[in-house]
Amino acid sequence: MAVISDTERLAWLELALTPYVGSELFLKLLQHYGSAEAALQAPPAFIEQAARQKQAAAAWCNPEKRALGKAAAEAALTWERQEGCRLMMLCDEDFPTMLAEGLTPPPVLFLRGNPALLHRPSVAIVGSRHATPQAMRIARDFGEALDARGITVVSGMAAGIDSAAHQGALQQSGATVAVWGTGIDRIYPPGNKQLAYDIAERGLIVSEFPLNTRPLAGNFPRRNRLIAALSQAVLVVEAAVESGSLITAKLAADIGREVMAVPGSIDNPHSKGCHKLIKEGAKLVECLEDIVQECPQLLQNAPISSYSINKPRRKAAATAPLFAEKRVEQPPHPPAASERPSEKAADGHQGEEALLAAMGYDPVHPDTLSQNTGLAAADVYAKLLEYELDGTVAALPGGRYQRIG
Repeated sequence: MAVISDTERLAWLELALTPYVGSELFLKLLQHYGSAEAALQAPPAFIEQAARQKQAAAAWCNPEKRALGKAAAEAALTWERQEGCRLMMLCDEDFPTMLAEGLTPPPVLFLRGNPALLHRPSVAIVGSRHATPQAMRIARDFGEALDARGITVVSGMAAGIDSAAHQGALQQSGATVAVWGTGIDRIYPPGNKQLAYDIAERGLIVSEFPLNTRPLAGNFPRRNRLIAALSQAVLVVEAAVESGSLITAKLAADIGREVMAVPGSIDNPHSKGCHKLIKEGAKLVECLEDIVQECPQLLQNAPISSYSINKPRRKAAATAPLFAEKRVEQPPHPPAASERPSEKAADGHQGEEALLAAMGYDPVHPDTLSQNTGLAAADVYAKLLEYELDGTVAALPGGRYQRIG
């Protein structure tokens, strides 16, 4: 746990949970002002300059929005008093290093269950929500086999493949991590209520969203990037070409994780996404040994190192990205505001979302956007999927995107 005062801890939560204060703005404020308490007193002019969204500056000047952040922080502290509940902050000594590699780490995580699972070798299993019975069996079998070898199973507790993977792990020790796209007090989908209880009792539930957050479409790309980051490898069991599971796989490759896929029938449209991944270089997996041969470090049973924003961090070893993408290392401490490339707004677009400004209205590949904006590739892909879901951009052939709104 972080050794900070109670008032600073409350201020940290209030700053992190204030509407439209995302991870990057949070880190910029913390770096500039030195503490969350001081950052809460930042003048609106600084927020207007630092924020990459108009909504952030507007919310900062809105007493009702600021009150929402304080209320959310107080509710979080009340929630934490329950047995098995914890608020893990970026300043805590045991914050997982893997969440600080290749993406901007969330300032706070809501945890229910066993936090030690964040420091064990792990494999994510993802796939279709409308999976075939055969694929469900395969996901359960892999979940059970991985847990039996001491490897934690990570997924998103969605219907279909996610649920089957968690259920497989629960057949053994129950070492499974479910990353949610809702507040940790809202079970989604509702049909997974018993599964959620089982995971909370024997595994771990993780959410970066404030309590009572509804299952909004834009939340799940953010959830997927955490699934990718928390795992040394991602296994796609069954997925269509346009599946969000392929986005998770791409996010994983961008931050240096191994990507693997289970082949299926050429007549099954839900197998075409897996076949696409395999054609692009993902490891074809038929059994557990295929996974451990590709990732022998999973069997070393060595704890994963921790990261705290308050201490220097040794560079973590990682496998080279699968699809030859560049890897962006997270520095030990957030650099000064003027040095953070991911915070740079496009010239002439002050206050406008930098990513949209950089896109213009011509088709562009996400990797080009990553290079032009300095944003981590994982964050770019997650944000583009969010924009696609709300109709702001459209996906084009060849992996490109075009702004339409």
